[in-house]
Amino acid sequence: MLNECDKELERRGHRFVRYADDMLIFCQSRRAAERVLNSLIPFIEKKLLLRVNREKTQVTYAGRVKYLGDSFYLYKGKGRLRVHKKSTEKLKSKIKEITARSNGMSTDQRKKELNYLIKGWVNYFKLADMKTLLVELDEWTRSRIRRVTWKRWKRRIPNGTYGAVGGRLSN
Repeated sequence: MLNECDKELERRGHRFVRYADDMLIFCQSRRAAERVLNSLIPFIEKKLLLRVNREKTQVTYAGRVKYLGDSFYLYKGKGRLRVHKKSTEKLKSKIKEITARSNGMSTDQRKKELNYLIKGWVNYFKLADMKTLLVELDEWTRSRIRRVTWKRWKRRIPNGTYGAVGGRLSN
């Protein structure tokens, strides 16, 4: 259905990106963007007979937009991608679940889960600039893993011995 909308935008000479029903239209000014929005909504609703979610529809600076988990910024006059803050927070919450100290996962299972999660996330966002972000996430994740390891060392072992920290070392 939205192929007709794509053709209309191309006919009008607009630069745009669309994935499924998510669309970004790039304009030179806020006023031009509002004019495009005001002319496109009737086209979509009357000609294509689709509803436009007016709560999600907005005219804003490209740097504030979250699109498929990415956000945009300018570097040396060119548009670049970065991972949006909300996407990073979502990854951190999943890492927290896996590295929770009360989580009963074995070390091997925890390692597998983290590898699947992080490899998938990095592959999804591979077009974004994220070197510094990945270094910070790596440090944070290693810290979480160390906490799990320290808790296991402190835990009492069933045969009467204690872990490496405190207490008796062996019988």
